[in-house]
Amino acid sequence: MDFDSRQWLDRYQPYRRAVEAGFWIAFFGLQALANSVIVQMDIARVDLEGFAPWEPWAWEWTSNLVLLALVPVVLAFDRRLPLAFGSLRRGVPAHLAFTIVFSALHVAGMVALRKAIYSAQGYHYDFGAWGREFAYEYIKDIRTYAGMIATVYLYRFVLLRMQGEARLLDAPPADAVAPAVVAANDEPPPDRPERFLVRMLGKEFLIAAADVECLQASGNYVNLRVRGRDYPLRSTLAALVPRLDPARFVRVHRSWLVNLDFLAEIEPLETGDARLTLRDGTRVPCSRTYRAALRGGGAREAPRESVPALSS
Repeated sequence: MDFDSRQWLDRYQPYRRAVEAGFWIAFFGLQALANSVIVQMDIARVDLEGFAPWEPWAWEWTSNLVLLALVPVVLAFDRRLPLAFGSLRRGVPAHLAFTIVFSALHVAGMVALRKAIYSAQGYHYDFGAWGREFAYEYIKDIRTYAGMIATVYLYRFVLLRMQGEARLLDAPPADAVAPAVVAANDEPPPDRPERFLVRMLGKEFLIAAADVECLQASGNYVNLRVRGRDYPLRSTLAALVPRLDPARFVRVHRSWLVNLDFLAEIEPLETGDARLTLRDGTRVPCSRTYRAALRGGGAREAPRESVPALSS
């Protein structure tokens, strides 16, 4: 029986966020448990005195709880400055600089938690010389940060392989453009792709540009939504906009384009922004900056705006 990656992904998507959160919770929870046992065994092995049995557990669990809380911060920073082959000269120094912030937040959080726990037990917690101890923690934190980033990118790579990655078809050679068209316009027509090529687990297939319902910027990629499925295209939204038909595709947000053929409803918001609903129920944000272009709708008439159920 052949493995259908798309079918598996469709079943996985409703549980994806829960699985991802569960992975990090389990990872740092098991790490805290293992480290607590190891530290306690080390204290017993060398006959160190003066430590209460609960102290190693307080050290390790406070550290790992703060690391767990920092996972969304790391993911948000990576979405803003993702590591890509074309931007490593900018991305790597930025991530290295961010490790200092990451470590500072980690140290400050765990020290605050430890002081609270020690105070509740009638003890006093002394972190030690801040300069020396922070340097010690930073060496460990930069390794932890690298491990978190590597895990995230490996996970994304596996999903991309199963999901399928789109790319633009090569443009036709200049001498293939009809002479009459060139003569009439004094320049070749814009390079607008009719189809996208999707590669998935060694197989390739085509999707028509007209079938793309919307496009969303996502780090190094632009996700093409086709019949409820997303196909990532390695590009920026700004580079892709000039290559799409402006009569069909309209930018509604700095991270979103919609195909007017699939736009069902526009809901105005009190802020001046709007909420768009596509035919399949997908909700897309529309910022006030782009609402004028949406009203014009390129060469098509924009759908009539829905009337709010309650008016102020």
